Amino acid sequence: MPRVYKFGGASIQDADAIRRLGALLAEGVARPRAMVVSAMGKTTNALEALLAAARRDDQADYRRWLAAIRDDHLAVARALFGPDSQVAAELSRLVDELDAAHGAHREAPYPFHYDQTVGMGELLSTTLVAAWLNEIGVATRWCDARALIVTDDRHQTAEIDWAATHERIASLAAESDEVLLTQGFIGATEGGAMTTLGREGSDFSAAILAEALGADELTIWKDVTGLFNADPRRFTNARQIARLSYDEALEQTWYGAKVIHPRTLAPLQRAGIPLTVRSFLEPEAPPSTIGPEPGEGDRQPAFMLRDDQVLLDVSPRDGGFLDEARMAEILARLAEAGLHANLLDVEALRLRLCVDPAPEKLEPLADALATDYRVRRHEKLTLLTVRHPDKALLARLDGHRTRLAERCSATTAQRLYPAAECPDTWQIPE
Repeated sequence: MPRVYKFGGASIQDADAIRRLGALLAEGVARPRAMVVSAMGKTTNALEALLAAARRDDQADYRRWLAAIRDDHLAVARALFGPDSQVAAELSRLVDELDAAHGAHREAPYPFHYDQTVGMGELLSTTLVAAWLNEIGVATRWCDARALIVTDDRHQTAEIDWAATHERIASLAAESDEVLLTQGFIGATEGGAMTTLGREGSDFSAAILAEALGADELTIWKDVTGLFNADPRRFTNARQIARLSYDEALEQTWYGAKVIHPRTLAPLQRAGIPLTVRSFLEPEAPPSTIGPEPGEGDRQPAFMLRDDQVLLDVSPRDGGFLDEARMAEILARLAEAGLHANLLDVEALRLRLCVDPAPEKLEPLADALATDYRVRRHEKLTLLTVRHPDKALLARLDGHRTRLAERCSATTAQRLYPAAECPDTWQIPE
């Protein structure tokens, strides 16, 4: 049965990292049938800055970012293949294609322009990685995800045409016994327009391939040894979880756990494919696994943080109740704006919505709501979500912080605090 691997940006951030990935495949682990690779390092952030400069017609800043993206990739090509390689020429061609796309799409709607820009990072990175793997004797076929992942035209959060996508992937796999290497995060419409599957969507791309290929396992290689009950960069005493179920993993990713993209697990769950998280820095370290059976992670408290949150406090202008019809209207407008409520706190006369900061989406939403509702906005907030808490644990976490909104169910508690009252690093109460 085939395996599918996914490597994120940290695993290919420079020439040494790409060499480490190559050694891992050449010597250390079983080779996969297919691989998904993210953009290199912080390339996606750079492409978003490039897009912002293009949208405001700041040519000087735009040219600086374009040159930086080109130079970063060419430097890695020179380190791997020497000067004036064919790989360097292909990378330059892709950057020129990106530049030309900005001239064509500068006046297009933002989501469309975003997808034609930001998806280029994965095309650049996979060009480098595929060439290096072939250089060291790992027979690899570069595959264009835009020809494999068929989507609708909902840019930035495209939906998959599963039947067409499965057919294309199965047809490709039948043609070749090389390692199939493709891009995460991107696909294309039937008409060929590039789309993206949501920020950090490369995990989802790998799950799509795993389901289509009938894989027996999907392995996501990261710079941590597995899944933790909290982000170890934010919680000093976070503990690794050996195993948890699909359902619990879905809950945690929904609330902001960052190891796995939220859309990743549905295709794996449908096909019963386990997901393993391993470290490319410590490949022999015990991993974490998500699968159909419950594990110890389904019962232990887990902690998720979302920073830089925005709270919209919405109440009817006529002083009436916030009934089901009004709630439905507000949530429909939220969905139309392309925003997700990370927390909903409902009272008779008000609805509080906690969302990620996105001015290009928030401003039109606030303007639309202001016609019929009073909208008060609070910014620079931190959202803490705890799975499987008890009252004593929540009390110790609260301390003397101000709760601006909260929600609690039998299995999940959420608290929204001013960021100024929250530490950079947290301690899980023992």
